[in-house]
Amino acid sequence: MTTTSLLFIGGTGQISAACVREAVRNGLAVTVLNRGTTTARSIPDGVEVLTADAHDEADVSRILGDRRFDSIADFLTFTPDQAAAAVRLYGDRTDQYLFVSSASAYQKPPARLPIDETVPLFNPFWQYSRDKIACERLLRDEHAAGRIRVTVVRPSHTYDRTQVPLLGGWTVIDRLRRGLPIVLHGDGTSPWAITHSDDFATAFQSLLGAPEAIGEAFNIMSPELLTWNAIALDLADAAGVETPQIVHRTTHDLVVEAPEWDESLRGDRSHPAIFDTTKIRSLATGWETRIPFAEGARQIIAWHDADASRRVVDPEVDALIDRLTGRVAVA
Repeated sequence: MTTTSLLFIGGTGQISAACVREAVRNGLAVTVLNRGTTTARSIPDGVEVLTADAHDEADVSRILGDRRFDSIADFLTFTPDQAAAAVRLYGDRTDQYLFVSSASAYQKPPARLPIDETVPLFNPFWQYSRDKIACERLLRDEHAAGRIRVTVVRPSHTYDRTQVPLLGGWTVIDRLRRGLPIVLHGDGTSPWAITHSDDFATAFQSLLGAPEAIGEAFNIMSPELLTWNAIALDLADAAGVETPQIVHRTTHDLVVEAPEWDESLRGDRSHPAIFDTTKIRSLATGWETRIPFAEGARQIIAWHDADASRRVVDPEVDALIDRLTGRVAVA
């Protein structure tokens, strides 16, 4: 099985845009389907763009007509209802449907480390993860029934230059530059896997058209193990901050004050993230990540510094971090 034509459902997100660029570099005929809204990530020349709402089954069916693609990579299916629609839409249109799931679906707290693809999927804390698990189960059953040929991909925390990978986003960097404290959960020493989207894309490419990938699930993430302290210090260094002030609070204290952070913290970030990538390396021969987070942090800061409109400070988040770091009294 060989992939020469590839349809991306999405194609302009933090992960999918890098995968589009990589597929173009590898000479594939690439089509993207999305709503065509404004994005910070441009679509490469030569990519066919289909404009439709990926979650409107009739709209997608109309615009695709009777077209087929060797592989279809879906970055926009998040719920089992959407997965059921994907089976109906894409099952007869492709030899390989790649479903982008999430490593946050793995059991929390993790049953064992490192986390390989056989660790149970169970996350009682985050609805997003539970929905991804439900999608995987539905697609597994549909694959077994012969209605679609599925490859599941489970990325961990994957970023590009547009994303500050700390809760609070650019507001955190702005505070560091103003000499104000920021907050991290726990003592900041929990290991975390963070992967540049360009590195993810090179491994993802190896799954396209691979017979060994059909019916299988794959972890794709960087082997670079960082702590949350190290991630914050790399960002501070890239932002030109020599003595960052970091305050540590328990996850419990954080979610009491910031319930909007509850699912992400208890469902993912507060647990150690050490993954086994043996399986993807068996297909992505010689794959090595090329962008350590220290370099990724410099890309993030440079991209934001290049345009003042990107440096958005959220006053509510700023006030929240003030409360969490003890700069103002909590009422």
